[in-house]
Amino acid sequence: MDERDSGAPEDDPRVRRHGDKASEPDTGRDTSTDTSTRDTGTGRSDGRGETEKERADRRWQELLQEIRVAQTGVQILLGFLLTVVFTPLFHELEQTDKTIYLVTTVLGSLATGALIGPVSFHRIVSGRRVKPQAVVWASRLVFTGLLLLLATLLSALFLILRVATHDPYVPWLVSGVLAWYLVCWFALPLWVRVRYADRS
Repeated sequence: MDERDSGAPEDDPRVRRHGDKASEPDTGRDTSTDTSTRDTGTGRSDGRGETEKERADRRWQELLQEIRVAQTGVQILLGFLLTVVFTPLFHELEQTDKTIYLVTTVLGSLATGALIGPVSFHRIVSGRRVKPQAVVWASRLVFTGLLLLLATLLSALFLILRVATHDPYVPWLVSGVLAWYLVCWFALPLWVRVRYADRS
């Protein structure tokens, strides 16, 4: 049979014959601009094929998602704290409890400021071509806000348990909650980072 009728021309590189390896068809893809090997401008690939600006954009979007989660919690907590002072029960509290309340409210306000700070930070530096640096400082603000939020939660829990129970085991219970927060927020992520970062 003529090769033209067989549907498999001999010079077609895509046809696998007699165990030969088929050649890849030309896709028209320019490998010189392939993002998988794109340099970041520092002479090294970042592993994601991102430029420094692309990496900053991605990290900023991830940071915004994290901020939304933290902001919701701290804003609800602060809103609750601000209403307590207007309740009749507040004026019946001991001076120690009132002091704890004031400390808790101030901590909540500081946490709110730190967690909302990146939004203002981005607005002020937007368009100045300093996004990589802005992401670094915004990340520091968020981490500071998380520490302040941790202190606010513990202080609020301590106050509520003191008023509700007046039992001597309250500090131990709060210490247990602190240990749980430290495990969930810091110890577990650090363990994963140490164990898997080098392998990846």
